[in-house]
Amino acid sequence: MDRNLNSTAPLPTEDDAPASQSRRGFLQIAALTGAVLSTSGRRAFADGDIGFHAKDLPDEKLVDMYRTILRIRWHERTQADQMLANPDYRGYNHFYAGQEAVATGVCAALRNDGPFEQIDLVYSTHRPSGHAIAKGVDIPKMVAEDDFRATGLNGGYAAEMHLSDPSVGFIGADGMIGPGHVTATGSAFAFRARGSDQVSVVFGGDGTYATPQFHSALNNAKLLDLPFIYVLENNLYHQYAHYTYSCPHKDIADAATAYGIPARVVDGQDVFQVYNAMKEAVDRARAGGGPTFIEAKTYRYYNHWGAPGAKEGELGAFGYDPLAITSFRPEREVRAWMQRDPVDICRDTLVDWGVLDEARAAAIEEEVKAEIAAAFEWGLSQPLCNPEDALKHVFAEGTVAARQFG
Repeated sequence: MDRNLNSTAPLPTEDDAPASQSRRGFLQIAALTGAVLSTSGRRAFADGDIGFHAKDLPDEKLVDMYRTILRIRWHERTQADQMLANPDYRGYNHFYAGQEAVATGVCAALRNDGPFEQIDLVYSTHRPSGHAIAKGVDIPKMVAEDDFRATGLNGGYAAEMHLSDPSVGFIGADGMIGPGHVTATGSAFAFRARGSDQVSVVFGGDGTYATPQFHSALNNAKLLDLPFIYVLENNLYHQYAHYTYSCPHKDIADAATAYGIPARVVDGQDVFQVYNAMKEAVDRARAGGGPTFIEAKTYRYYNHWGAPGAKEGELGAFGYDPLAITSFRPEREVRAWMQRDPVDICRDTLVDWGVLDEARAAAIEEEVKAEIAAAFEWGLSQPLCNPEDALKHVFAEGTVAARQFG
């Protein structure tokens, strides 16, 4: 099969010739706010700096990546509609819609099945649903967990910001900004200490740059040459402030190069470009080559938290956010990013490569929509947690022997 790999090239910089508006040119359109990458795909390829590993994947794997993106998208849209229209819904989310290609491309390059002592581990953020789905968590149980159901993934104790499923290597979400990075390097150190070829991955947002854990994790990962991969999802805004208010770098990846860590800036809307970079990072880590930093330029379609500004049945949030006291980003910016949608790019690339046709792609999306609808139907039918169980696992139970001092 002849797969034209120019469709996974990064966005052109201002010194590149204008891209055509053909199928291949569509995937190279330029200059969305904050998304222009520092190195063009043509120059990087000529320098030998970028691989095209996605071209070697079997069709089944490529279609599975498309399904994963769709699962994340329809989970987010369905949950947003629940928050908007169901007065009995108790769940909440920091929505991941718009960033699906990052989680999917990263986790597709990892070892996600097998004994815990062999699978790769992922540490997530307070925006975890996409990472969790891409890593393989049980979606119906996650739906139940998000709505504080007793049969949820973590018994209703975790909800969104503390989801965890070690059985698939999803160590968990993190309601704090930064600590997960240090814990992830600890796992990487454990892998090396016992001679395992596992890899530890942490996701972080652009706001993590300003935390001490960001720099501590990178510093130690390089000092010890750990099998550690930092994936920074730069969606331009931490909460309601543009990342340039707290970071002096256009590309946050520049901070990693200061520690001597190989760094790559990729188009986070293109799942295959994310996969290509991640595949190289994983291979390097397994071979003892140390850490890698990947910055994915991406964008979130909803506001920081919840669904203010969104309408039932529609994708994205626009206009006023009461939590921000204002409209913190231009509507035209949101709509411009939505023109380079991860779902569209993945589908159009697979059609261009001959892996799918339009009819089969549409049928897969309908299958996924039904799958997610069934997950919500099951999850929201489960029993709610008992209020009196809130103190379980908080205090020690039973008797404790007195300590003896000699």
